[in-house]
Amino acid sequence: MKFCSSCSAPVNKRIPADDSRERHVCDACGTIHYINPRNVVGSIPVYGEQVLLCRRAIEPRYGYWTLPAGFMEIGESTSAGAARETQEEAGAIVEIGPLYSLLNVPHAEQVHLFYLASMTSPHFEAGEESLEVALFHEHEIPWKEIAFPTVKQTLEWFFADRAAGIFNSPAGFSVRCRDISSAEKITG
Repeated sequence: MKFCSSCSAPVNKRIPADDSRERHVCDACGTIHYINPRNVVGSIPVYGEQVLLCRRAIEPRYGYWTLPAGFMEIGESTSAGAARETQEEAGAIVEIGPLYSLLNVPHAEQVHLFYLASMTSPHFEAGEESLEVALFHEHEIPWKEIAFPTVKQTLEWFFADRAAGIFNSPAGFSVRCRDISSAEKITG
């Protein structure tokens, strides 16, 4: 049973007045307790022709490779969060570029946003949440050891767009966007 953070009374699920969705509502004080998705922000750190990946030292997906990313903090922008996560997980300082991909992950109650990023130097080191960090050329990417479908999709888009010259095109590119279904969970 859930309890109200305002008055400690029990919370029940019902459709509040002026709403169309079932919510957790305190019948004693009327507080509506919204449950909203969390933003995961990260970067595609590039140095020359290589992309920086982190091998996870935490669950979920301990030991698998990922782009540096994590939960956005209160008081920061998505791009600032992406830069912070890159420094925390990979010890890399990056210049954040434009938003590259936005992936909705409804079954995990998350939205993943990845920014293009240029490493300012070849310096990097594993942070507390990473077992190791390494630069990879496209043909070196450990595709079968990628931690999350959002990371795999973002990397696939990135390498395809880079090969097609999209990043050097005067027209630029559009943000890549799609939904990730629960059936796309990586098992490995």
